[in-house]
Amino acid sequence: MAPAKVSGFHKHGDDWFFNAGLPSDLTIIVDDVKFHLHKFPLMSKCGKIASIFEELKSTHDKTFTTKLEAFPGGPDTFLFAVKFCYGIRVEFTARNIVTVFCAADYLEMTDEYGEDNLLSKAENFFHKNVLRNWKDCILALQSCESFMPRVEKLHILQKCLNAVSMMVCTDPSLFGWPMMMYGSLQSPGGSILWNGINTGARIRSAESDWWFEDISYFSADLFERLIKTMEARGIRCELLAGAIMYYARKYLPGLGRWQSTQGGKARTVTSFSLTPATVDQKVLLESIEKLLPEKKGKSFCRFLLGLLRVASILGVSQTCQDSLEKRIGMQLELASLDGLLIPSYSNSDTLYNTDCVEQIIRHFVSSESGLTLFSPPSLDLESSPSSEPLRKVARLMDSYLAEVASDVNLKPGKIRSLAEVLPESSRPLHDGLYRALDIYFKAHPWLSDREKEELCNIIDYRKLSVDACAHASQNERLPLRVILQVLFFEQMHLRTALAGCLNVLEAESAPTGQGIAPTEIAGNVTATSETAGQIVQRDGWVTVVRENRVLKVDMEKMRSRVGELEEEFSKIKQEMKRVTKSHSSLSSPRIVARKFGCKIRTKSSDAQTDVVGSTGPTSRPSVEQACSSRNSRHRKSFSLF
Repeated sequence: MAPAKVSGFHKHGDDWFFNAGLPSDLTIIVDDVKFHLHKFPLMSKCGKIASIFEELKSTHDKTFTTKLEAFPGGPDTFLFAVKFCYGIRVEFTARNIVTVFCAADYLEMTDEYGEDNLLSKAENFFHKNVLRNWKDCILALQSCESFMPRVEKLHILQKCLNAVSMMVCTDPSLFGWPMMMYGSLQSPGGSILWNGINTGARIRSAESDWWFEDISYFSADLFERLIKTMEARGIRCELLAGAIMYYARKYLPGLGRWQSTQGGKARTVTSFSLTPATVDQKVLLESIEKLLPEKKGKSFCRFLLGLLRVASILGVSQTCQDSLEKRIGMQLELASLDGLLIPSYSNSDTLYNTDCVEQIIRHFVSSESGLTLFSPPSLDLESSPSSEPLRKVARLMDSYLAEVASDVNLKPGKIRSLAEVLPESSRPLHDGLYRALDIYFKAHPWLSDREKEELCNIIDYRKLSVDACAHASQNERLPLRVILQVLFFEQMHLRTALAGCLNVLEAESAPTGQGIAPTEIAGNVTATSETAGQIVQRDGWVTVVRENRVLKVDMEKMRSRVGELEEEFSKIKQEMKRVTKSHSSLSSPRIVARKFGCKIRTKSSDAQTDVVGSTGPTSRPSVEQACSSRNSRHRKSFSLF
């Protein structure tokens, strides 16, 4: 194999030789690669080589051999420094400037060992070229990761971080061009370039998130340092949160689904020169959680829920998970149902991680408790603007309970604790709770009536709508005692609502000239209207208000008809009493005989009369016949009656 030649040097095997033709008197080993060099060019430029030569001078006469441990950049960078020492032209770039800077510092190539030495030249190029150009600064910053202790000592890292932070706050067209903006190349003045020619056409101002893609190629540690530097410089938390969300979505699996529907950003010219970082996902997630600002928003809340989902998969620390739950709880009213349905990745038998959701709700309640505790007592919580987040969370939790209720492994105690974690005043209607329990009873048919009754105790039957009451009264899955309670409160509910509507109508139709002051009538009408309006609004009885006049007429007719029927019934009842009394009086023979002037005799008297009649004068039978005929007529009249 022919030896490789590089600007005065050639390589034979793993060894490098200078093409001067002079024998080598100095051998330097860097990562098992030998460089056969000469003492004078290196000792005149490198302070470290000179000090090593002084140490070895007493023991060696002709050839010196030394090994450089942990040399920055390895053999390639050392070859760059050696070429500079031999006077061979070298080229500084954004990719090698940090490595050369560190190598020059390692070899102590300062101006003390020669004017315009490598260290001063590298520092000059770094400040004049790299720190003023976005692309070069990003490339240099990425190369700092391999030499972290030394670049911190030389302040290279902090200078790059400060430069990037400053350029983020400035017009990106001033960082050097071309840059990829809106799919077109852009000149520093903002004009669109075509094949490098200024077309004169102006484009819109750059988006504020143009830099997200470029910094997403940094490692987790470097990214964290950059975000902290930007935060110290006062960059808006919205931009920082956007950059963190973009970075997390790029390296955490499955998190992209929980972002907004915006597509990924087009790669910039700078990003084509970068290599994606290799990150530990668990460490990255814990670092991102610490970097997140205190921010609220629907997209940010959705991002937090996605982070919590991924955290459950990766098994992050309990501190990190608790912090995510607290952050979500502070803005739970902005969450969505699909975000809360976090699968259970532990050994739990349930489909969803209900314990995590319960902790989120507790954090929300603790954050909202101040508004509830310090609100005026005269303020209605249901109509207060400050209670709107509480009502939103209550509706969200009712939907969540309805979703998880179909899980056959969900225990009754868990669904009860999820329902009771919110205060009672958060739900103006309990239809959602009833629906969730109905689904739970359907999925758990083996529950006893006692267990069902205990679960139904979380429902306030006075807060059920008409439709819910009608459904519950015919629901075979509910215990009989619960159905009876629903029917009872339904009757009270209907009576109260109808009475309120009728009172409003009577107050509206009452004339103002009946000895009642108009202001008093107006006050009564207003109070009654508000009471009835609350009932109507609570139960959704919009049609009752529209049909109340027809209902009033029908009820008045019904009242008059019922009154007539009551009068007729009273008359019939009195007549029946009189007839019954008369019947009992006429049924006594003694009273009937006395009434018609007849005399009833005993059996002995009858027998004596028969004897006397048989022996008496002939005129007696005619009298008896007459009496007999009269009695016969009276018997007939009695029997007819």
